[in-house]
Amino acid sequence: MTSRNTASGAFAGKVAIVTGAASGIGLATTELLHAEGANVIAVGRSSNVEALARPGIVPVVADVAREESAVQAVTTAIDRFGKLDILVNNAAVIINKPLVDMSLEDWNGIQAVNATGAFLFSREAMRAMLPAKTGAIVNVGSYACYQAFPLIAAYAASKGALAQLTRALSLEAIEHGIRVNAVGSGDVITNITNHIHADGQAFLAEHGKKAPIRRAAQPKEIAEVIAFLASEKASFIVGAVVMADGGMSVALP
Repeated sequence: MTSRNTASGAFAGKVAIVTGAASGIGLATTELLHAEGANVIAVGRSSNVEALARPGIVPVVADVAREESAVQAVTTAIDRFGKLDILVNNAAVIINKPLVDMSLEDWNGIQAVNATGAFLFSREAMRAMLPAKTGAIVNVGSYACYQAFPLIAAYAASKGALAQLTRALSLEAIEHGIRVNAVGSGDVITNITNHIHADGQAFLAEHGKKAPIRRAAQPKEIAEVIAFLASEKASFIVGAVVMADGGMSVALP
């Protein structure tokens, strides 16, 4: 039997699933929700996520692009804590490559994690939330779905799909008391670009200076927006993509 989180806070007694929980925004969100009292199923593709294990955090090593992973995560939440209140679809991958050089495998891999994974986890989460007629789903999008950049067409397309999934699904879900929203993230100091840049964090820090705020975000800054959208403080917000991008999406190119 997994020990429950005994901390008091805004999410005391709540049960959440966070994908991409091993690092970056997902890790910051997991830690924030847990600090505020939530029990969290922390989903990560690598075994690194297992280091998060503690009372109130259950790591699940899984590939979000696989249907059985969504079932496993939701089943774990129900078996360990009896319900599911919150889903954060955060897992994402990116490839920096001209479209003419991109293979179908490259394209499909990005869509599978960034868009299909969100569909699979949202579907299973909603099935678990329906009996209680309450819940919150927060998708982690990107300003790249609004502002164009070269070499990331597949990533931008996947985040555009996620934004529209958020809007369309919100209309279905709210009929059952479930709110669906998204945060549109700007540049964040994470490891997501380490495989395409020698120092991904340095690249993001430098690129972030192009935003009107003149810096990239720290993961916790995005996690705070996610937590707000998942909370009762956002009870009247439905189908929104809340931009947390330092003004990048409204600035001129």
